[in-house]
Amino acid sequence: MSYPATASQTVGPYFKIGLQYLDSNALCTEAAPGIHITVSGQVFDGDGVPVPDAQLELWQADDLGRFAGHDPSGRGEASDGFVGFARVPVNEHGAFHFSTVYPGSVMAPDVTRQAPHIVVMLSMRGLLKHLYTRIYFAGDALNADDPILTAVPVDRRGTLLAHEEEEGSEQYRMNIHLQGDDETVFFEY
Repeated sequence: MSYPATASQTVGPYFKIGLQYLDSNALCTEAAPGIHITVSGQVFDGDGVPVPDAQLELWQADDLGRFAGHDPSGRGEASDGFVGFARVPVNEHGAFHFSTVYPGSVMAPDVTRQAPHIVVMLSMRGLLKHLYTRIYFAGDALNADDPILTAVPVDRRGTLLAHEEEEGSEQYRMNIHLQGDDETVFFEY
């Protein structure tokens, strides 16, 4: 006799059920101080096929390196209009986009400075555990000394860099590859 699978025996995408009200593609309002940017990209599987059911949860510091809510740096409250968190679903083509301010540098646990970055948690059907990565910004001078980025082998660092679509456009692009030659670097948190 065969029994149908129950919810505890299958893998999502249950995050869409009842949680869509949390979806947003903005980590701040237009009133937040700082350089306003947009970041876009796509999520691809190991065969280079867009993943249509992924979701990104994003967390970052404001333009002065302060986090909204509890800020472990002790640098004070984040800027007005800055939320610092967003849940961004991809569309049917695996594409995502969000708006925010260019993040400020934050302190690492060893008291060194971290380069501006956005923390990404990726969820999707088929993943038993979330994947964690970061978005750094190509050309930022602080990248050279970031303790996390410099721990990544040089030939793999490019998978963590968002590039301006046109110089001075404040529109960045970074794709996330789950496997393959261009696999994005993922971290354990």
